Amino acid sequence: MARLSREDRQIALGRLQAGQSQSAIARHFHVSQSTISRLWVRFQATGSVADLPRAGRPRVTTAAHDRFIRLRHLRNRFLSASSSVQALPGPHRLSDQTVRNRLHEAGLRARRPHRGAVLTRRHRQNRVQWGNQHLRWTVRNHWRHVWFSDESYFLLQRHDGRRRVYRRVNERYAPNCVDEAPVHGGGGVMVWGAINTAGRSTLVHVQGRIAAQRYVEEILRPHALPLLADQDAIFQQDNARPHTARLTTQFLTDHHVQVLPWPSMLPDMNPIEHLWDELDRRVRRREEAPANHRDLLQALQEEWDTIPQQDIRHLIQSMPRRCRAVVAAQGSHTPY
Repeated sequence: MARLSREDRQIALGRLQAGQSQSAIARHFHVSQSTISRLWVRFQATGSVADLPRAGRPRVTTAAHDRFIRLRHLRNRFLSASSSVQALPGPHRLSDQTVRNRLHEAGLRARRPHRGAVLTRRHRQNRVQWGNQHLRWTVRNHWRHVWFSDESYFLLQRHDGRRRVYRRVNERYAPNCVDEAPVHGGGGVMVWGAINTAGRSTLVHVQGRIAAQRYVEEILRPHALPLLADQDAIFQQDNARPHTARLTTQFLTDHHVQVLPWPSMLPDMNPIEHLWDELDRRVRRREEAPANHRDLLQALQEEWDTIPQQDIRHLIQSMPRRCRAVVAAQGSHTPY
């Protein structure tokens, strides 16, 4: 039989006091008429519709124990429940699950942590300064002119622990239930791309290590410069060595390319990072997984071309919110 929530009990009580019949209230809340009748009898006897006290298992922790557990895990969010059991002072008979229950009561639950880059004090200062400098930039007047570029490495086989297998008991080591992975991940391919509110570049395959000379001759000259023909165009790139080398900066200066200043450790401000994630998900969703590096590159290029331009536009339109977020976080990690 369905139970009434605390709010529904108050509503039902109000209807009873207003003279509505118990059967009509029961039909409204999809419960039996006896449920409404017991609710009315309880209110007349106790003046309340709250649950009556129940005899249950006695609480094994004191208020001091609860406070110790809560504060310990608030000071260090990565502690395990078993470590708190061992650190709890005085004689006790607590289990790991009891500690977890107390943490649940305090609103603390074990979650998978966000994995972010190591940010030093200098990094945070530079991130806040960059955010303040571009806080007044708008999509219409500024961000729509920016071409965001980046390289990304895609693995042929990625095992991030998120895949699940449906199996029966004792089928853990069955051949069709084992997620086989190469020792070194099977390798992958490196690609370069650039996006703008009005379009995107071709997805360029980057073979081997790329130095400044190759970056200029294989990426900037044939692929980036045609995108930057507009005099209002702004080119964004991170602080990788080939991007900041003297040869690269001289090439961009000679061709009158306006470059967006970009401090280190600012990946969450670059919308193309989210596009790499979307591209990876699209490749993983294919019915036939790429069998080799050539198949992977072909799949990446096909999926890159099919991503709707509206999705790219939405990512770039989030730049004002990203700037506000990094300033509000005082240079720390943001949701982006």
